[in-house]
Amino acid sequence: MGVSRALLRFLVSLSLIIQAAVTTANFFKPFNVSYDHRALIIDGKRRMLISAGFHYPRATPEMWPDLIAKSKKGGADVIQTYVFWNGHEPVRGQYYFEGRYDIIKFVKLVGANGLYLHLRIGPYVCAEWNFGGFPVWLRDVPGIEFRTDNVPFKEEMERFVKKIVKLMREEMLFSWQGGPIIMLQIENEYGNIESEYHQGGKEYVKWAAQMALDLGAGVPWVMCRQSDAPDNIINSCNAYYCDGFKPNSHNKPIFWTEDWDGWYTKWGGRLPHRPAEDLAFAVARFFERGGSFQNYYMYFGGTNFNRTSGGPFLITSYDYDAPIDEYGLLSEPKWGHLKDLHAAIKLCEPALVAADSPQYIKLGPKQEAHVYRVDTNTEGLNLTQYGSQSRCSAFLANIDERKAAVVRFLGQTYHLPPWSVSILPDCRNTVFNTAKVGAQTSIKMVEFELPLFSNISARQQFTVHDEVSYFSKSWMTVKEPIGIWSKKIFSVQAILEHLNVTKDHSDYLWYITRIYVSDDDITFWEEKQVRPTLTIDSMRDVLRVFINGQLTGSVIGHWVKVVQPVRFLQGYNDLVLLSETVGLQNYGAFLEKDGAGFRGQIKLTGFKNGDIDLSTLSWTYQVGLKGEFSSIYTVEENEKAGWSDLMVDAIPATFTWYKTYFNAPDGTDPVALDLGSMGKGQAWVNGHHIGRYWTLVAPKDGCQRTCDYRGPYNSDKCTTNCGKPTQTRYHVPRSWLKASDNLLVIFEETGGNPFDISIELHSVRIICGQVSESHYPPLWKWSLPDFSDGSISINNTTPELHLRCDDEHVIASIEFASYGTPQGSCQKFSKGNCHAPSSLSVVSEACLGRKSCFVGISNSVFSGDPCHGVVKTLAVEARCASSPNTLGASKL
Repeated sequence: MGVSRALLRFLVSLSLIIQAAVTTANFFKPFNVSYDHRALIIDGKRRMLISAGFHYPRATPEMWPDLIAKSKKGGADVIQTYVFWNGHEPVRGQYYFEGRYDIIKFVKLVGANGLYLHLRIGPYVCAEWNFGGFPVWLRDVPGIEFRTDNVPFKEEMERFVKKIVKLMREEMLFSWQGGPIIMLQIENEYGNIESEYHQGGKEYVKWAAQMALDLGAGVPWVMCRQSDAPDNIINSCNAYYCDGFKPNSHNKPIFWTEDWDGWYTKWGGRLPHRPAEDLAFAVARFFERGGSFQNYYMYFGGTNFNRTSGGPFLITSYDYDAPIDEYGLLSEPKWGHLKDLHAAIKLCEPALVAADSPQYIKLGPKQEAHVYRVDTNTEGLNLTQYGSQSRCSAFLANIDERKAAVVRFLGQTYHLPPWSVSILPDCRNTVFNTAKVGAQTSIKMVEFELPLFSNISARQQFTVHDEVSYFSKSWMTVKEPIGIWSKKIFSVQAILEHLNVTKDHSDYLWYITRIYVSDDDITFWEEKQVRPTLTIDSMRDVLRVFINGQLTGSVIGHWVKVVQPVRFLQGYNDLVLLSETVGLQNYGAFLEKDGAGFRGQIKLTGFKNGDIDLSTLSWTYQVGLKGEFSSIYTVEENEKAGWSDLMVDAIPATFTWYKTYFNAPDGTDPVALDLGSMGKGQAWVNGHHIGRYWTLVAPKDGCQRTCDYRGPYNSDKCTTNCGKPTQTRYHVPRSWLKASDNLLVIFEETGGNPFDISIELHSVRIICGQVSESHYPPLWKWSLPDFSDGSISINNTTPELHLRCDDEHVIASIEFASYGTPQGSCQKFSKGNCHAPSSLSVVSEACLGRKSCFVGISNSVFSGDPCHGVVKTLAVEARCASSPNTLGASKL
């Protein structure tokens, strides 16, 4: 069995391994990239390409190798990323290419793993990223208008794009230099807003395309969602479904630059989820109907560290329900189901690239086939590399949202579940159906959760974790001054626009003035039983109103009207308005005009002698927080803040800094902070900004008990987390931690309990699989295409159940195993009327102590047929644990 299993594992992706070997060699041997109406042509060969969207600043460099490797293992040929202008040029003319912005290191890692790279320079990226990737200093360039036929903008844009292309060329990273870059992108979804710029928009598109081509990068350029892209630029599709997309010229291939496999999330929103079955259906339909390049947006979403979340109001997590989650863990069954899909598509690749277009066959009212055969009339291609004229692959689709269908195709009968595609690499045998998930389900767990108490009496409540002590010191606190805290202030008799003052160096801008209240005003309010009111025509994102140092009210919204009652004392009153941004606008036309803070008239109403126009008063301006600009969140500067011990019964209510120290958990599992006990603010670990936090709660309604994959998807279709805070857990990368005495600093605005903050370890602990005799055999049991006659054969028709633990974990126990007619689903399995007594022992012998295992689904494996004439299923639930080689001092 050992030799046989080893052979099967070898065959699992032999075709992919051979392709990867060729690809890897090519990165050390220059190769050209071009395209025709069917596909990209790499080194003279058309290719069907699967791309994994992955943005380098949303992970640490230490995470990159593992994420790239998991993308490749999942079947990706390409990594796709934006280039983030505001990260690389935070100050005009001063470039930054270090740490999470070391794009050269990232590109080289992609190439070293034998993968291609699609570099989307933009430089506008959207990406739910602060200001759409534009540096805020750009809006201060005299006479500038973004993304139109405007000379100042074009000069700045061209300068940055030239910088990136030159950098890639100097580092020998283009394909013709032996590097991984096979494609570039200029602009981004401009077609969505082009009409708002009228003729200037049309001229800008032509200019941007020609500017890019003139740089001589030597690889194709793409413009996504740009129906008027010039002839020598490929226009592409971004959407949930792109199987019906056609480029604006027959000479261009069909590309899908953004396949939205999830959606972004706002504070106070539900969490979107896109079923693996529907996502696989969309991808299969795309290749079925002539597509050749498809990119998952996102394959790994990651984290918006620092203040990089756009919006406004976009959360720190950019998980995106991606196949690889925010922490770098595989999201199953999505990752595994897509991996199987990619393998099936690769088996079809010889026919897909050799045929100029598919043959369409109607199989029923909502059923159809697309058949690809070698086309000997395909000019300019060496067909011997794809097989003979008999090479044939087919896709059978049932686009009915509710009903399954039985169809006849080439003399055989096929059963098609609703909303599904079956893939037949040899036009005879089905190797994959998008609605039949054979991949395991993984249940992600949180381990070693401990509040940040340091005193023994508090920790005794958590005796289950007594062996783990992360927190080495008690909490300390210092108040943030309200209003003026430095000499770097100025006064002006006007209400100034927020970003013109802050330049986005901070979320916070203090507006400070003084209001005189007479005895007559007090009497007037008492007699009329009214209160004065602060009114502002429009504001974004958060407004805090302080009177005489006390928080009076808060307003949250995006360009909303403010009507805030206030209470003054007789005499002079200090009025402080704190304007806060929560991510700058990342999408839409005229971004340079969006701004922040207040718009329109701002006044106090309800005074005896009439309204007070606040814009005529003298205002003093203070940018940011004292603790923020004093860097009290850093290891070097935090001791200068004048901290005092924090008592459990004396927690300050608002605008307070907290700090403590904690030890890093043992092992390699991803680490997060649970900040569910806090309100709104920001957090730092050892000086690294892990992002904004906010415990806004999602609506109680709108979530679905069950998620039906069938039918067109939208971001509201399969949501979860109703009635709960949108986000409570915040990723702390392992590379930011020391073994002990890690500094945690929190700035809290609205009040919370830091004593209930906890450290969490994220990992996959429960894995389940459920495979029946009717499942397709694993894709590795299909041989390589025989290029002598174009045939594909099956080595073994036995289905198998495959289980795998993540990273440094092994299968420690089998919680359930039944071969027969088991009932239920993962964590709810039960035995049915038919059950093979050897089920547990067979699975245990195959799996215990191993990182992964395979169990055949056949009567012979389980010592006989437990129930004749019944289709048998094997259901298994297993528990993963840290490998003994990586445990260290941690406990299972």
